[in-house]
Amino acid sequence: MRTEDDLAAADLRPSPHPPRRARTASVLAPAPAPELPGCRPVPLKREDLDTHDGRFEYWDGDTQTAWVLRDPTSFAHEHPSHRLAGLAQVISGLRGSPIECGGTMDLERRDEHGERWRILQADQSVYLHPGRSRLPDTAGVVVGEHDFPDVVLEVDHTTDVRRGKLRLYEEWGFPEVWVEVPEGYSASRPAGRRPGLTIHLREGGGYQESPVSRAFPGWRAAEIHTAMNEAAMSAATGRTLSRVARALGDRDGTGPDDTPWLRAQRAEGYAEGRAQGRTRIMEALARRLLASRGISGAGPQLDEVDLRGVTDEEVVDALLRSEDEAGFRTRLERLRRRG
Repeated sequence: MRTEDDLAAADLRPSPHPPRRARTASVLAPAPAPELPGCRPVPLKREDLDTHDGRFEYWDGDTQTAWVLRDPTSFAHEHPSHRLAGLAQVISGLRGSPIECGGTMDLERRDEHGERWRILQADQSVYLHPGRSRLPDTAGVVVGEHDFPDVVLEVDHTTDVRRGKLRLYEEWGFPEVWVEVPEGYSASRPAGRRPGLTIHLREGGGYQESPVSRAFPGWRAAEIHTAMNEAAMSAATGRTLSRVARALGDRDGTGPDDTPWLRAQRAEGYAEGRAQGRTRIMEALARRLLASRGISGAGPQLDEVDLRGVTDEEVVDALLRSEDEAGFRTRLERLRRRG
């Protein structure tokens, strides 16, 4: 059964990317304030928004009121959003194309005069394809003018966005919202909120909970929660990020070699691996050749420096001409100095 709040909000629900148009008086009718647990209302005039240096969860232009967190911002609240930005950059490198995170930027709707009317502030916003998205410039994301972020993150450390703020994201048309309840303890956390991450996907005009992200294919909610809360990136998380990046790259036709710094690292690692492999092969060959000639000993212990600037043919020739291991090393040294 639809409540009065639902009916009042129905006129606010746009299509995912509605065209810019003047709003009618009925659209601009004052809407009931959303329920925002863990927040307190404070007066904030429209003309003071640009100079306001604090954060808020929601701002209402009809009442010139901002809802701000009751508790001070803490590490436990900020850590997941910063960690997500870092994880996105790892995926970006492995995928081979940029990912942009907008942090706590304004997500707003405007009235028929182009004035700010409603503003949400998320904890993190992620654009998977910034090069082909309509991104905000000096202002925040304006519904109807800019593309929605592919993912918006809300951290419920001392709040519960499900009871009000999530409804606004749904009405405004945001495609995917992650709600993270971090592992860090807070005495102010609403009762019943347990650590974990919930993914809300827009389906048929409303949100449905999903165990896996649509924007980051194959990235499961439990994996995201673990990645955002562990003290240091685990091997399991590293494998997960590689898997997700490959899925994105397969979809876009990109890969790690499309990221210049990663391409250079991979080339360096490949060259190092080849050098190490060559050293092991030459070491084994030296043992076999010397043993076949009846020269006693365990065989020379070689490293990359021993073979630097010496060809494989020269190594074999030195082995065949040497009477013992010491003679073999003397010949190698002469060959290196020659180079």
